Amino acid sequence: MIGLRIEKRQETPFWRSCLVLAGAVGISLALSAAMLAFQDRPALSGIGLLFQGAFGTPWAMEDCLVKAIPIFLCSLGVAIAFRLQIWNIGAEGQFAFGAVGATWVALNLPGQPAWVTLGAMMAASMAFGGLWGLIPAVLKVRARANEIIVTLMMNYLAILFIDYLVYGAWKDPTSFGFPVTPEFSAGAIIGMIPGTRVNWGLVLCLVFGVVMWVFLRFTRLGFELKASGENIRAARYARLPYDRLVALVMVASGALAGCAGFVEASANLNRLQPSIMVGYGYTAIVVAWLARLNPLLIAVASFLLAGLRVGVETLQLDLQVPAAFGGIMEGLILLTVLAGGFFEQYRIRFRKSP
Repeated sequence: MIGLRIEKRQETPFWRSCLVLAGAVGISLALSAAMLAFQDRPALSGIGLLFQGAFGTPWAMEDCLVKAIPIFLCSLGVAIAFRLQIWNIGAEGQFAFGAVGATWVALNLPGQPAWVTLGAMMAASMAFGGLWGLIPAVLKVRARANEIIVTLMMNYLAILFIDYLVYGAWKDPTSFGFPVTPEFSAGAIIGMIPGTRVNWGLVLCLVFGVVMWVFLRFTRLGFELKASGENIRAARYARLPYDRLVALVMVASGALAGCAGFVEASANLNRLQPSIMVGYGYTAIVVAWLARLNPLLIAVASFLLAGLRVGVETLQLDLQVPAAFGGIMEGLILLTVLAGGFFEQYRIRFRKSP
């Protein structure tokens, strides 16, 4: 009789990681092509159209960058929490609360210089997002609550809170009944980089990305995060401040997602409205795992997943593909990457039973 045995690999060469990642993404694209064929759409040309729509023109590339900015900021936040093995699924809600904080400042500081208003909006968005991330951290540390469930449920609270505001106290009386806030003043809007349609939030991404990379790689606190995430018991035995680290990463995670909400509300919508919630916080989870929690690779993965969103919009127009197709592709990528991670760490051996 032939049996199976799972063995842990002693080492994982870089080439194997790249091969497994490429294979996982390839399988997800093949499955996506099969779904197109199942809907009587051209499979191969459909995938080609997706990439052409995402990266085939300068206009599309700029659109990818615009969408990649909030995804990148949310992904950085998710990655720092995941590094401690704290499973923050609440970037969507933290993004929403960051947008609320930025809007609150924009509506209450009209007529101020742009540097004052934008600075206050950014600070408020990070404070609101960080506070929304601190709540599940306190519940985990004090009540041993499961952070996956708590952060996931808090997403719905944050989204419903936006609805409460735009249908109520913050509703624009001149909006003809539409649930939107008044448009931000000129000083509360992030401008565009000259000659492009990309906003200055791109610079924030560069700054936060470099700071995060330096923090995780060269600081003692960054080392403590990595050590505690790899072995919680050893961290407690070494008297590392694990509970404080949990609070730290959740506040930092929420602050970064909140900053993404500020950029989206200010630069792209110029107001707060329900359509701001398009799933960037959930996409961030896929990006973080795809990039192996590496801040530099997160930039690449964010751009690619943003390209997926732009490409799916092209498929919707040209092939009449449902809007949910993009979400299905993101889910397939996440599942295949996670499955590929198993084969990256373990090998399966066949053996004959005596």
